[in-house]
Amino acid sequence: MTTIPLLCAAMFAQGDVDALFASKYGAGTPGVAVAVVHDGKVAFQKGYGTASLEFGQAVSPRTVFQAGSVSKQFTAFAIYLLERQGKLSLEDDARQYVPEIAGFSQPIRIKHLLAHTSGLRDQAGLLTMAGWRMDDVMTTSQVLRVLSRQKELNFEPGSAYLYCNSGYTVLAAVVRRVTGKPFAAFAREAIFAPLGMHDTQFQDDHELVIRNRADSYWKPSGGGYKRTNLNDSADGPSNLYTTVEDMAKWALNLERPVVGDAELIRRFNEPSLLNNGERAVYYSLPGDVGYHAKGQVQRVFEGLRVWSHGGHAGGFRSTFWRFPDQRFAVVLLSNDEHFAQLDHAEAIVRMYLKDSLRPVAAAPVPTPQRAPATAAAPKVRLEGLCGVFYSDELETLYTATVADGKLALWHIRHGEIALTPVAEDRFRGRIEFPVDVEFVRNGEGEAAEMRVSNFGAKNVRFQRLKR
Repeated sequence: MTTIPLLCAAMFAQGDVDALFASKYGAGTPGVAVAVVHDGKVAFQKGYGTASLEFGQAVSPRTVFQAGSVSKQFTAFAIYLLERQGKLSLEDDARQYVPEIAGFSQPIRIKHLLAHTSGLRDQAGLLTMAGWRMDDVMTTSQVLRVLSRQKELNFEPGSAYLYCNSGYTVLAAVVRRVTGKPFAAFAREAIFAPLGMHDTQFQDDHELVIRNRADSYWKPSGGGYKRTNLNDSADGPSNLYTTVEDMAKWALNLERPVVGDAELIRRFNEPSLLNNGERAVYYSLPGDVGYHAKGQVQRVFEGLRVWSHGGHAGGFRSTFWRFPDQRFAVVLLSNDEHFAQLDHAEAIVRMYLKDSLRPVAAAPVPTPQRAPATAAAPKVRLEGLCGVFYSDELETLYTATVADGKLALWHIRHGEIALTPVAEDRFRGRIEFPVDVEFVRNGEGEAAEMRVSNFGAKNVRFQRLKR
């Protein structure tokens, strides 16, 4: 008669999930869709809040959201399917399939792209530096063209880990070149259709009409909600449009495969490796390390093994957690930029798996060192830094100017970019993302080169143009 306590526990958990969201999301807010899979079946699924504030459409389990980087595991899975079919090897040099990256001297293997160890500069980091805004149209062909002009990698392939969306755009291109089909079509035929994920697709055209699609929103301080436009058409690293109903089917497939097999999924779940055999570290916190695993993160949560990943695109937020040993999974899809997906996923896990969790003592938080009350500003020499700097890798230029004793950059699309000094000839600013700017002077003391770095594109060189 042990089923009665288990059934009661599940019913209490469902009520707790409902209470977690029902008070936060309603007719005047964006929303969230939730699905929970437990013991081989869908234990809970429901929508809260509003998919379209303009038309008053409520969120349901069949509302379609952009999943952001949760997309990557499907791109990786497509590669593993092709490997199983004997159409490629993870050891293959991706340059043989994607000649747009053939200009680099070192081999960039498919396994490097899967593991974020390719050294490729990130596409968002590059395009924003070249003048794109994050709500501009971004296509696969644009990404491949800008990658084809790069002369340097961030590091030698396989020697380090750095999260890189470009690698997954290249993986999608590999699928296209190997199969002769658009990546979105291959994913539909090989993964989504066999699993009955009929409301799921990769979008490779930002003008595509998708039924039941939610809009995404953000809320400025002191104001009402605003829609966040999303015009990305580069599929592979992102641009999966899906529902929690369909993601529950995906979770069940990873438990008892219909697409793929147990051996494929075992290898798919293995941590990514550097060339020296060490595991690729996705993040490291005191007492908590996450290892990258082909579009997933493998870690231990309160004593339980979990594979997870989150996503963020426009105002969409998503997260997908799997606990294979407990046959448990939770997926959250939201169109609220401010949705705290990790906190809510943890709360749901505790509701359902509280008897299996082994909470660990929180790591002591180090006492921050107080900065001097009047920290001296770094001494900088602005003379010789003014000029026009051009990057042939990005085909764009910036003008460095000094006014009122302050250095700034100016770009035709981004306008004026204020720079804050951090050391001699080194500054920080923001070009859609935070950037570090370093000037390299010649023998006459004038800046001959400007090097710009952000989260995913390091040391992009801009040469000073002669007057």
